[in-house]
Amino acid sequence: MTAAPQDGPTTATRPAGGVAVTCHRLIHIYPTGAGDVVALSGVDLRISPGEMLALVGPSGSGKSTLVAILGGLMQPSAGRVYVGDHELSRLSSKGLASLRGATVGTVLQGAERNLLPYVSLSRNVWLAQRPAARIAGRRLDPPEAILDLVGLAGAGARRVGDLTPGQRQRAALAQGLAAGPGLLLVDEPTSQLDAAGRDEVLTALATVNAERGTTVVVVTHDGEVGARLGRAVTIRDGRVGAEGRNGRDFAVVAGDGTIQLPPETSAAFPAGTLLEVDHTDQSITLRAVTAPSSAGGHDEVTRAGGEPDRAR
Repeated sequence: MTAAPQDGPTTATRPAGGVAVTCHRLIHIYPTGAGDVVALSGVDLRISPGEMLALVGPSGSGKSTLVAILGGLMQPSAGRVYVGDHELSRLSSKGLASLRGATVGTVLQGAERNLLPYVSLSRNVWLAQRPAARIAGRRLDPPEAILDLVGLAGAGARRVGDLTPGQRQRAALAQGLAAGPGLLLVDEPTSQLDAAGRDEVLTALATVNAERGTTVVVVTHDGEVGARLGRAVTIRDGRVGAEGRNGRDFAVVAGDGTIQLPPETSAAFPAGTLLEVDHTDQSITLRAVTAPSSAGGHDEVTRAGGEPDRAR
């Protein structure tokens, strides 16, 4: 029997801190006239409550598709996504709308897409709060407090056209935070900013995370942004390709047991290369070999440095 759709969050108070996110074997396919395009091909990802994480990768790698699915803006073709205790595929349209209004704040790429240019910043935030304000007992901060949180104290009467690019992006963050969400999704917030504007936005995100415990996920092309957020997950060819934590890079074992090698390693070993695998509790050794000979042996193929490829 198919379970009935859930109606979504019904809590009457602001979420307490951040919410967790879990993706399991997530797949998304876009049908086109020229054939299907696979945007996500088996994403496994866990984000802890209150974590700050960057999704890094080139255009077309699947980052924005992943964020749209996490925000309940589209349904995946296959796989499961949990935001807090809610499995998104089981939510009705009403439940997804409730989730977006109460638990998830999404800031689209391009600050102006999130803001109304003909009203004040305070009015922008107030309008973004209206869906959550309809929830009985829901406590919402005044717009001025949210603007203060992102470093725009005293700017409530100003309009979008009066702001610098960095201020506009912070105003877009305020709109995303209007309902006090436990999860904030931000798509390319620094791509059009200079170094000073980028630092303003990163400071605002760090403040939100520190003072509210909000889980923050940022889509970016900028590796430095990823490094400053503490954890950077590389999306490559629709899958998690690598992770960076505290300045160190790691390959990631996916749920199906596959590992995406770093590009420089993949270039050294063409597709179809046979890899002999040895492992202990603490290390895995991958040794490239030729096809077994008729005598049952094989020849080891080493890298240019003369050593087998080793992952730890």
